[in-house]
Amino acid sequence: MLQSKLFSKTLRQAPQEEISVNARLLTRAGYIHRQLAGVYSYLPLGVRVLEKIKDIVRQEMNAIGGQEIYLPALQSKELWQETGRWDSLQEIMFQFKGREGKAMGLGVSHEEVVVDIARQYVKSYRDLPFSLYQIQDKFRNEPRAKSGLLRGREFNMKDLYSFHRDEKDLADFYDQAIKAYQKIFKRLGLNSMVTEASGGVFSKENSHEFQVATENGEDRIMACPKGDFAENTEISKLKDGGQCPKCGAKVKLVKSIEVGNIFKLGCKYSHDMKLTFTDESGQEKEVVMGCYGFGPSRVMGAVVEVNHDNKGIIWPREITPFQAHLLLLDGAKKAEAGKLYDRLTKSDFDVLYDDREESAGVKLNDADLIGITVQMVIGSKTEKGVEFRLRGGSLDKEIGYDKVVEALTKIYK
Repeated sequence: MLQSKLFSKTLRQAPQEEISVNARLLTRAGYIHRQLAGVYSYLPLGVRVLEKIKDIVRQEMNAIGGQEIYLPALQSKELWQETGRWDSLQEIMFQFKGREGKAMGLGVSHEEVVVDIARQYVKSYRDLPFSLYQIQDKFRNEPRAKSGLLRGREFNMKDLYSFHRDEKDLADFYDQAIKAYQKIFKRLGLNSMVTEASGGVFSKENSHEFQVATENGEDRIMACPKGDFAENTEISKLKDGGQCPKCGAKVKLVKSIEVGNIFKLGCKYSHDMKLTFTDESGQEKEVVMGCYGFGPSRVMGAVVEVNHDNKGIIWPREITPFQAHLLLLDGAKKAEAGKLYDRLTKSDFDVLYDDREESAGVKLNDADLIGITVQMVIGSKTEKGVEFRLRGGSLDKEIGYDKVVEALTKIYK
C-alpha cells in the first residue's frame, strides 16, 4: 500500500489525557483514536493488527475442536435473572429498557446466552462434549478506564465455553486449552506465565491467568525465576523471596498484565439454568462447563507495553500490520523503489511503501514509531539495493534488489 494513500497520521506528541504507554504510542502512530475514556476507534493500521491477533486465536481454538459462533451483545434481563447476575452486576453492566419497556443489557460476558442455546440442543450424553467460541465486543461500566486498551469500557473478547459430562472430561480439555493459550502467546511474541488465581464464585479450585511481566503492569504476582510456578498475590501466602512450592527457588514479586484467563465453571450455570443430559443409564445429570477468556484488543495493548523503545512500537512478525516498510529517501531512485514495490507485491508480500513528499528524517522517525517488523531503506547511501533492517533488532545490512524477496521469505515463510 502507498503510505500517501493510507488513512493515518502520526503525532509528535500523545494527547495529554493518555497516560499509559500503549495508548500513547498507538495513538501517536495512528492505530487508534480515543472516543472517550475506555472507548477507542481502530484505524486501518489498528484493524490490521487486531485482525491478525484474532486469526491466530481462531487457528488455535479450532485446533482443539472449538467451533466459532457469534452471540448478540444485547441480552435479556430474564436470562440474567436465572443466574442472579442481573442484580449482582448492575454496577458494571449497562442496563436499560427498550422501546416496549423490556429490560435488557449489553453483554459483559455470554455465559447465560450460550447456556440458553446449549439447553435447546443437549439431551443425551451423545451430545457431549463440545466447545463453542466467539470473538465479540464486550461492554463494562469500568470505573478505572485509564490504561488504554488494557482496561476498556468497550473491548474485543474471545470467549470459549466447553461442555462436558464429568469433571475428568473437563480437566482433559482444560489442559488442552492451557497448551493452546501458550501457543498463542508464543506466536504473539509474549512470554506468558500460567498463574494460579482464585476461582471466585465459580469453583473451589483455582482458576488460571496468563500473565506477562512488565513494569507497567497493574497486577502483582509471585513468580518463580525458573518458570515453574506463578501465583496471583490476591490468593498467595508467599512473600517476596519465599520458596517456590515446585522447585524451591526464591520467588519474586513481579508486576504484570493479565492477557488471558480460564475457569472450571463446574455446574454453576448448568444448575441455575437447568442444563442437563441423560447418561447411559437414563439418569439425568448436570452438564459440567469450562470458560476460557482472551482479549484480542487487550493483548494488542499488552504487546505494545512489552515491545517498544524510546522511538516507538516494535511489532512481533506475526502481527505486524505490514510485512515490510519500504522507505524512499532519495527521489532520484524513485523508479528503483517502484519496481521493487511491484516485485514484492507480486510475490504476495504485504508492503507499506512510503512514497510521501517528506524529509528523510520524518520518514525514518515515522517508520520507527509505526514499528513494522522489517524496514527497507532506499537512500543516497545505498548503491545497488536497500538497507535491510529489523525494527528493534541487530540486523542492519545492505542487500541487492534481487535478494530482497529471498530475505523476506526467510523471515515470513
